[in-house]
Amino acid sequence: MRIMGLDYGERTVGVAISDELLITAQGIEVIRRKEENKLRQTYARIEELCKEYGVEKIVVGFPKKLNNELGDRALLAQEFAKNVTRRTGLDTVLWDERFSTVSAHRVLDLADTSLDKKKKVVDMLAAVVILQNYLDYLSLQKDIAAFKAANPDITSQLDEDES
Repeated sequence: MRIMGLDYGERTVGVAISDELLITAQGIEVIRRKEENKLRQTYARIEELCKEYGVEKIVVGFPKKLNNELGDRALLAQEFAKNVTRRTGLDTVLWDERFSTVSAHRVLDLADTSLDKKKKVVDMLAAVVILQNYLDYLSLQKDIAAFKAANPDITSQLDEDES
């Protein structure tokens, strides 16, 4: 199984893909378009990549505001995710992407990347950050479930303390 990560922007979509063990995310490309609302070719390319990589789930970056409100970009990301689901038939998860682009810029700054190169890859790297955060969350959920299964006495005490 593989999961795809998408960073939806005004004129680009950064694309990342997980390894089959769902441990790491790798950037694969940036899909560019000339106009924001011209998405037919973008959706077609996402469908192609899903088939090529055997993707079973898609994570779309969800740009909430710092106060947790949904702005225009978040509403556009929701609509984009719905259309991706409709086009691919795959489950789509909206994942909080706050600071993903900032993180991508920091990585590129640390790598002493030229401004021209940054512009070409920042959206793909943001998709990697979004997907890696989601993969780390999945791993943590597995660890918690394994801990609870291995330590029923401790977890039942914790459940009682929460009551």
